[in-house]
Amino acid sequence: MILPKVFGARSLRAVPRGLAALTLVLCGFVSPAAAQDREILNVSYDIARELYAALDPVFIKQWQDTHGESLEVKQSHAGSSKQARAILQGLKADLVTFNQVTDVQVLADRGFVDKDWQQALPNNASPYYSLPAFLVRGGNPKGIKDWDDLVRDDVKIVFPNPKTSGNGRYTYLAAYAYALDKFNGDDAAAQDFVRKMLKNVVVFDTGGRGATTSFVERGLGDVLITFEAEVENIRAAEAPGAYERVVPKVSLLAEFPVALVRKVAEEKGTTDVSEAYLNFLYSPEAQRIIASFNNRVHDPEVVRETADKFPEVRLIKVEDVFGSWDEAQKTQFGDGGTLDRLMRR
Repeated sequence: MILPKVFGARSLRAVPRGLAALTLVLCGFVSPAAAQDREILNVSYDIARELYAALDPVFIKQWQDTHGESLEVKQSHAGSSKQARAILQGLKADLVTFNQVTDVQVLADRGFVDKDWQQALPNNASPYYSLPAFLVRGGNPKGIKDWDDLVRDDVKIVFPNPKTSGNGRYTYLAAYAYALDKFNGDDAAAQDFVRKMLKNVVVFDTGGRGATTSFVERGLGDVLITFEAEVENIRAAEAPGAYERVVPKVSLLAEFPVALVRKVAEEKGTTDVSEAYLNFLYSPEAQRIIASFNNRVHDPEVVRETADKFPEVRLIKVEDVFGSWDEAQKTQFGDGGTLDRLMRR
């Protein structure tokens, strides 16, 4: 079997124990191989390294079995927005598996991705989803239970920079949406809430995995805010009881959009295999692997099988509060937008 190559891989601390050995093989011990019949590059977000390292060999085997053709899947991982810019600047991605709609849309706006990319695959082209949740240290010494605790003077927070990370943007918007709900739509009160939370952040790393490193390895902060999947993967990788998961009662739906980079795939002659890879992500076998990394999935049977893993939470959609991702990008994260103003206060 031909193994995938992973670019930019870091520590494997945040890998579920049952998959750690497999991931070590995939990420750390890839031996030189003969030239393959086909090769594709999946350009993805920061904390998805181990997930796709587990998915790739399954797809590779399926492709070889059905087409009699050897295949190599390469991976590239960094902050989602950074990856989108890299593609615009020449990175030859056959497909993208991002964590924010706007990072795919910018590629569509520039002709790299089809205009109707969200209609090309089920669930708005998002094969799985998650939500911002909290990771606290063993015993939860600060008694953190919900968003309200994050504005206390004695609580220090770690989460990635919303300017560079889709993960960070989800966290910022989740806190903002919670505050609007709490204060019955009072935007001034909601902004004051978010400003206090931002003031408590001890480090803004550029991506989700950097934030994990700051919290786990550097010991910074009392709470890490990141995707629920990353929270659980960290807990599984560390000593029992070292960390605890806290899922807020209200959070933001975090979709993980995927798309064919048609402009590149057609140039390379990989459209068929790249589309097959994206469709594979919706298969029951792939959905079980995705759920094993603590992502919430859509396949009904897998949802039933994994229901006890995921606490109930009321999920707010970006579109229901901020108009659209495009509008949120402009008003919240653009130069001089709400985020910039709140950070200066």
